[in-house]
Amino acid sequence: MTLPAAAGAIAGPQLGVHRPALLVVLAAGWLALFGPSYAGLAGGLWAEEAHGHGPLIGVLAAWLLWQRRGLLATLPQHAASPAPATAWAGGTAFGAGLLLLVLGQSQGIPTLQMAAQLPVVSGLLLLFAGPAGVRAAAFPLGFLLFMVPWPASWVEATTQPLKLAVSAVAVDLLAHTGHAVGRAGVVITIGPYQLLVADACAGLNSVFTLEALGLLYMSLLPDRSLSHKVVLALCIPLLAFAANVVRVLLLSLITLHAGEAAGRGFGHDFSAATLFAVALLLVYATDKALTLVPWLRSARD
Repeated sequence: MTLPAAAGAIAGPQLGVHRPALLVVLAAGWLALFGPSYAGLAGGLWAEEAHGHGPLIGVLAAWLLWQRRGLLATLPQHAASPAPATAWAGGTAFGAGLLLLVLGQSQGIPTLQMAAQLPVVSGLLLLFAGPAGVRAAAFPLGFLLFMVPWPASWVEATTQPLKLAVSAVAVDLLAHTGHAVGRAGVVITIGPYQLLVADACAGLNSVFTLEALGLLYMSLLPDRSLSHKVVLALCIPLLAFAANVVRVLLLSLITLHAGEAAGRGFGHDFSAATLFAVALLLVYATDKALTLVPWLRSARD
């Protein structure tokens, strides 16, 4: 089979996304490129609670792309004879992604390794499905952004103010309910115990995870207007902040009434699960509330 014929079997109406053999080849090629990065992160950043959402984001992005396989299969052919501009853009994006990947793997920079996924996928879509393919896969591609870990200095600069704010709100709420509580920075004193509000409890990464889940929720709502989705997306960071406050409150109360061991064990795990449950409930409630706003409800796109 010649190269144009092989490309034509992948692109256009015969895009090949339903062919098991092709999927195996694509999966093998992807693992050959990014497998070493995934393995390194599995034993490093992804083993930490603050970055444990990475694999989940990757799986969800792959699932979202798979959900669009029917749409991708109907796109016109491009790989056999792509327009010069499209071929140049696709090749440049793919090459830039490979360069980022090689640089990230050789220098041990997880940010570059995970960021490389976006131009690699975008380049392949441009080459085989054209700009329409990129538009069809825009949401899964954007979802991959949440898989990219920020440099530690950026996370620290953003996380510290966030932890201070969460700690302050939690302490104020506990004080208003009659608890003997105090705070020194991100250290909360309640009864005879002291709790350190860690990055995983109220950090930037938890906000990223909750934002990603909120956007996933929105993607499952085809009947919502664009205005509705934009407002909901803007609300999600505030809802994530509220969920983090609830987590710190729960952890403080469990430690106070059940002891430090319970706070470090059961309380820690329970508050982590509660964080996501509360966040998703808040997103759901906010979504339902926004449907009552006339200018958001009526503006269908």
